[in-house]
Amino acid sequence: MHTLAFPRTMTAATASNLPVFFSQSLKALWLIDSVTLIVLGVVFALVAVRPALAAGIVVALVALVPLGTAILLYTFLGWFIPAHLLLLAGALSFAAGVLHGNV
Repeated sequence: MHTLAFPRTMTAATASNLPVFFSQSLKALWLIDSVTLIVLGVVFALVAVRPALAAGIVVALVALVPLGTAILLYTFLGWFIPAHLLLLAGALSFAAGVLHGNV
């Protein structure tokens, strides 16, 4: 979903009066966030299928990425659905990491 919105972001950044550095930075950061979320999704899917691939502490630490992202989204953009989804995914992943091996 995030990557699908990139063309509109690119158009808005190009049409803005931002200096080139900031316009290009926005584009880069937008795609960097997309790649990060895709990689996290793959990691969590692999651990869900094969729990022995990662220790619980590793899962809990990796879960801090979506939690931190959600907090930053709330701080700078306010309340909206993507932040809620990241918060939920991060919290559930963190709980899974903490409970990994304890059940």
